[in-house]
Amino acid sequence: MPAKQRVLTGITTTGTPHLGNYLGALKPAIAASHKDQNDSFYFMADYHALIKCQDPNALHQSCRDIAAIWLALGLDTDKATFYRQSDIPEIPQLAWLLTCMTPKGMMNRAHAYKASVDENTRQGNADIDDGVNMGLYSYPILMAADILMFNAHQIPVGKDQIQHIEMCRDIAARFNHAFGEHFVLPEAMVHDGEAKVLSGLDGRKMSKSYGNIIPLFAPSDELRRLIGQITTNSLAPGEPKDPDTCTLFEIYAAFATQAQTQAMRVRYAEGIGWGEMKQELFAFLDDHLREARENYNRIIQDPGFIESELQKGAHKAREYTVPFMDRLRAAVGIMPVGAKVASQVSKTKVKKELTPEEQAKAEAGKAKALAIAKQREAEAQAAIDERVQTIENQWQAAGGSAEALAQLCTQLEDEISQAKKKTRKQLQQVLQAVRELA
Repeated sequence: MPAKQRVLTGITTTGTPHLGNYLGALKPAIAASHKDQNDSFYFMADYHALIKCQDPNALHQSCRDIAAIWLALGLDTDKATFYRQSDIPEIPQLAWLLTCMTPKGMMNRAHAYKASVDENTRQGNADIDDGVNMGLYSYPILMAADILMFNAHQIPVGKDQIQHIEMCRDIAARFNHAFGEHFVLPEAMVHDGEAKVLSGLDGRKMSKSYGNIIPLFAPSDELRRLIGQITTNSLAPGEPKDPDTCTLFEIYAAFATQAQTQAMRVRYAEGIGWGEMKQELFAFLDDHLREARENYNRIIQDPGFIESELQKGAHKAREYTVPFMDRLRAAVGIMPVGAKVASQVSKTKVKKELTPEEQAKAEAGKAKALAIAKQREAEAQAAIDERVQTIENQWQAAGGSAEALAQLCTQLEDEISQAKKKTRKQLQQVLQAVRELA
């Protein structure tokens, strides 16, 4: 049975998820957690949140809200591992080990840090590091620890995060080179094409920074009010309308089935009025999100349940992280007095878990290698048989006496003493067969 691919996803613990977040990240991530070939890990990145959020109440409430949202949307915590980053003490411990292996120059090249430096330079600030804390500067190392702590194979990221995965691989390779093969080098999972961006109330990309979002679990009254604010053109009811340039249709189609979408296209061609379309969209979304919204409203009122789910995930996670961290500490020499440091030769190797495609290629390679080996063995035996037959013919031509056979064996022994190792073994088999002719 093919080994499961371990997929790890970090969850931002600040801000309110909106419809665009749901379609672009939450929905596909939860769907992936139900795939049998995946061993899914999801964590609340509360340590990362401290880089920008120093409001304890806001951070605490946001963690609670985001966890409730994921649970309400159907994350199966029996199948997936769902935990809070700060509940895994081995992660910051590993982050320090990795920090000690990371060149400063690598962090200087990190996009977030460079963007801050460039902004300070643009503004003529004498201190190019103004506003930069060490959390922002070393963020890629903590992210590497999140990933390597579980030896994750695949990390779903946007294109702006690819650099962090490359840095993670580089740091892991440096550690492996210094202390033995402990880490799997992760791969970034990036969509082949650009993910569809959902438009907001004003037609621009739905974003909190634009103030044009529709919160995922907005109450019905708020949902109706926000949909009523969506920008439309001045076409009157009865006039045909282009659905492909309409935000109302775009949002509807993002949640609707293909048949529902096609039916709505017909209504646009027939000239549906904007007021009617806004009412249609409200009714459709309100019904579509009702069950998850009710789940959320119930779960958010039960902090004990949320905490128990996070602790269940932390327990599952630490069944892996505790022994692995013990191994890593021993690898670098942090261990009880009197314990023996592992030698370079005995360092533990990580056996790479192959994908089904890689396994198929490996099996095909083994079969080909076996066939080649058998062919070479047959060719070698044929060469031995031919040489024995030649010597037997020489012996018979010399009269077939014991003295003639002994002389031929002596000549063969001289040839063996001067032959290379590979040829010598084959000649020894010839000599043994010739001696049996007597």
